[in-house]
Amino acid sequence: MAEYRAVRERFSFLDLCHEPEAATEVTVTAARILGVDAAIIFADILLILEPLDVGLEFVKGDGPRIRQPVRSTERISELADYDTGDRLSFVYEAIRRTTAELADVPLIGFAGAPFTLASYLIEGGGSRNYLATKRFMYEHEASWHQLLDLLARLVNSYLGHQVDAGAHALQLFDSWVGCLSPADYQTYVAKHTATALAGLSQRVPVIHFGTATSGMLPQIRDAGGDVIGVDWRIRMDQACQIIGPNHAVQGNLDPLTLFAPKDKLRNAAKAILEQVGGRPGHIFNLGHGIVPETPVDHVRFLVDTVHELSQR
Repeated sequence: MAEYRAVRERFSFLDLCHEPEAATEVTVTAARILGVDAAIIFADILLILEPLDVGLEFVKGDGPRIRQPVRSTERISELADYDTGDRLSFVYEAIRRTTAELADVPLIGFAGAPFTLASYLIEGGGSRNYLATKRFMYEHEASWHQLLDLLARLVNSYLGHQVDAGAHALQLFDSWVGCLSPADYQTYVAKHTATALAGLSQRVPVIHFGTATSGMLPQIRDAGGDVIGVDWRIRMDQACQIIGPNHAVQGNLDPLTLFAPKDKLRNAAKAILEQVGGRPGHIFNLGHGIVPETPVDHVRFLVDTVHELSQR
């Protein structure tokens, strides 16, 4: 968005995350221009890693990088717990400011899930096959669980403070968990995800989302959350059947459909709504993140279309 690019001329990405007034500005501006039913606070899933002193940076055109990856049992033992209430206070201040400005528009807080955070720590960035992560997971199981236990406790505290600051709902992003088999998810990840989400649903609705998880939706559901996010790699009616009637669902338009002509975009949105079939608790959303080149008027068109087609 042009408005976001104008703000970025004044701040680096990481500085923007650290500046509550600017983070509030970009969150509120996007919500108002797009006309969405809820906003999500401007932040990044990796901010929780910064106090671990692993050298978090964001490289222009290349995304996030960890300058000092964690690839040994000794390094994991050196990682120290910290007070999320103090070290991430800039996020909570942005939430307080944003909820005050948005008034009647709900605000979603969020965090990365333990597996995705661990994969960034070990790989040093994104990866095609997560070889370093899986090798460490298999070869050093005790240290793996030590790492995920630390991350899960930090995430749970971090999300709790976001609720204290005024977030109306929370979303846990497990962006890379789809690289695992369902069996490995159950063995190496599920209990830590459950720890990260423990007690939060008693306070606000919690959305649990992972990408490429069509083959492990039951495991994702059972790990926790009131709403299960679904990416675009599965039909929404099939996902609803797998998840069952006791959880709400979110999704699942392919983000690149936003580049299609508007008639095709409308048809794609309509198809998802028809697959859901009026099921209570469906949140229409993209199946993963929006890409920077997306035409803003197509996003507004999609929002208007969903509002029109889902009126009751």
